[in-house]
Amino acid sequence: MGITLMITLVIALALFFDFTNGFHDTANAMATPIATGAIKPRRAVALAAVLNLVGAFLSNEVAKTVSGGIIREGTAGVHITPELIFAGLVGAVVWNMFTWLRGLPSSSSHALFGGLIGAAVVGIGLYSVDFTTVFSKVIVPAVAAPLIAGTSAWICTRIAYAVTTRRDAEAREKLHHSRAGFRIGQIFTSSLVALSHGTNDAQKTMGIITLVLIAGGQQAVGTGPQMWVIVACAAAIGLGTYAGGWRIIRTLGTGLTEVRPAQGFSSESSTAAAILASSHLGFALSTTQVTSGSVIGSGLGRHGTSIRWGTAARIALGWVLTLPAAAGVGGLSAYAVGLGPAGVALIAACGLAAVSWMFLLNRRQRVGHHNVIEVQEAGDAVSFPPRRTARRAARR
Repeated sequence: MGITLMITLVIALALFFDFTNGFHDTANAMATPIATGAIKPRRAVALAAVLNLVGAFLSNEVAKTVSGGIIREGTAGVHITPELIFAGLVGAVVWNMFTWLRGLPSSSSHALFGGLIGAAVVGIGLYSVDFTTVFSKVIVPAVAAPLIAGTSAWICTRIAYAVTTRRDAEAREKLHHSRAGFRIGQIFTSSLVALSHGTNDAQKTMGIITLVLIAGGQQAVGTGPQMWVIVACAAAIGLGTYAGGWRIIRTLGTGLTEVRPAQGFSSESSTAAAILASSHLGFALSTTQVTSGSVIGSGLGRHGTSIRWGTAARIALGWVLTLPAAAGVGGLSAYAVGLGPAGVALIAACGLAAVSWMFLLNRRQRVGHHNVIEVQEAGDAVSFPPRRTARRAARR
């Protein structure tokens, strides 16, 4: 198979991964404002799509981490081939589609890294992976970011409820309307999350395309993404976002906890701050993990709410399995593509069949904007369990 044809195939698959990343991670920005009724589902994903597209143009630090950090490249290291990058992308796409079908907010980022690492290890060897970079810019942020974002969301939620507390009965009657004002704030904070998502997640596909161009001798070692790559990746993730990852929106919107406007505002603010800081530092952060941590933190910060720890444990298990599962598929694909053009064709056919099958399964139990979430009434944002004493209710 000619090098130009192989590069074209990899770029096409990378852009499809970017598309799946868009609809897989729409929930990161829009699950909580949809749940609280701050914005209609269709409008939410349209807004997220535009802001993801804009965000893709604002930074390329993460792209440099992917293209020149995790896999050793060029004469100073290992020259990875387009075939192995193709194998890694197959692992990422298959895992992304599987977790989307299950409504599991796993990390598209870690699926991508896992697929690439598995393909590189099988196709070249352990020395092809820079595990120092993997540890410092992937593993450490994966552990620290959800904890930091969750703690921040907990603090913000406590502050939000504290500053809107009313002591007298008449003021408490009006509180239904005052706290509902957080819904307006949610439009801005969720928009910031969508923008920050574009600055981080779109960069990863830019890094992959840049890596394959370097591996194929079409671009100099150590250079960043070209303008056409930035435009193509921005468009792909924007289109994917508009498609809407309704299954995952339902999980994050109501599966972890019952979100109220003040919680949503706090969660989204914390998520956006963590992602923007990581993008600036070049950390290839999982926006899904940050969002999940923020949602849990905001739930813990509001009295009278509960966390569905069973769902949280299922999500955490998905986080743990993502890297090794994608690496396993990527490694198996790398072994097949090592057989030559016939192996590449076989893996392409198997990947296409798997993706098509999962799309068909999705249509049997379709989740869309019409049934994604039962929106809570604004007054529920300030209601309290009847078992609470009047004195404690007055403080909240």
